[in-house]
Amino acid sequence: MLKSARKKEKDPEGRMPLAEHLRELRNRLLKSVLAICVVTVVAMFFYMDIAKFLMQPVLDAVGCGGVSLSDLSGSGSKGHDCAYFTVNGLLSPFTIMLKVSFTTGLVVATPVWLYQLWAFLAPGLHRNEKKYGLFFVGLGVPLFVGGAYFAYMILPTSAKVLIGFTPEGANNLLPLDDFLDLLARMVVVFGLAFELPLLLILLNFTGVISGRRMLGWWRAMIMGITVFGAIATPSTDPIGMFALAGPVVVLYFGAVGVALINDRRKARRRAADPDFGLSDDEASQLDLTPEAVAAPSAAPELTDGDDSGTTRRNGYDDVT
Repeated sequence: MLKSARKKEKDPEGRMPLAEHLRELRNRLLKSVLAICVVTVVAMFFYMDIAKFLMQPVLDAVGCGGVSLSDLSGSGSKGHDCAYFTVNGLLSPFTIMLKVSFTTGLVVATPVWLYQLWAFLAPGLHRNEKKYGLFFVGLGVPLFVGGAYFAYMILPTSAKVLIGFTPEGANNLLPLDDFLDLLARMVVVFGLAFELPLLLILLNFTGVISGRRMLGWWRAMIMGITVFGAIATPSTDPIGMFALAGPVVVLYFGAVGVALINDRRKARRRAADPDFGLSDDEASQLDLTPEAVAAPSAAPELTDGDDSGTTRRNGYDDVT
């Protein structure tokens, strides 16, 4: 059922009808979802350990330790300085298990769905552009995981700052399912945001945009990344916004540096070989400079024996 639709097409340029494209997209999505589901099922067996791993940094930052809820309501308590995780409802523990397992499956299955994304786009590229597939997957996985881990590390700091705004006499009860929703959204947002430099590098390597053009966008990119961080960060606090925007801006300038180096390398190779960088359907450059042509030598005069003595050249009365 998941057999690739492109195996039926032998077009070397990867062209296919719209129905075949949709069928190929369906197959790639099914493979990605299947990989995530398999990892999710495996993660269910380690649900307790994973949940403790996700909760521990926040508990270390704002947890109340061994203080019970009854102690928090006592006089002189400092409940406004800490928070207590709670589970509400009979079905909440089961829902939490599903959320923890699914988040784990999404992160761990990153190599599979990134490869499926590249495999869907690769047939539309030229032959010299397909070689970047391994680079896309090899660098995309650590970038996504790095963004997810960065979100995991800055969440305790955000929680500590936000808990600090609790007024005197109030206690903080954090529903665990809400916390996991927030963590899952931050993991996805940070992971995808960290893929931006990779996308820019691929566009440069395939000749879509140059490094100089990318560098000329730096003001708009910084503004856009900051606004994106303010909108996309689920915690809606300035720490999370700048924590997302700062690393992405650094990665953006790193991508610009790589693009400039690649453009300089291409320029040197193009100067040595005019045909370097041409795609499969592009013609080589022709030298259309006119060359000097030597003048033809004068033809000898011939007389055809006519009594009139008319001089002819090559059987004609005059030069035509």
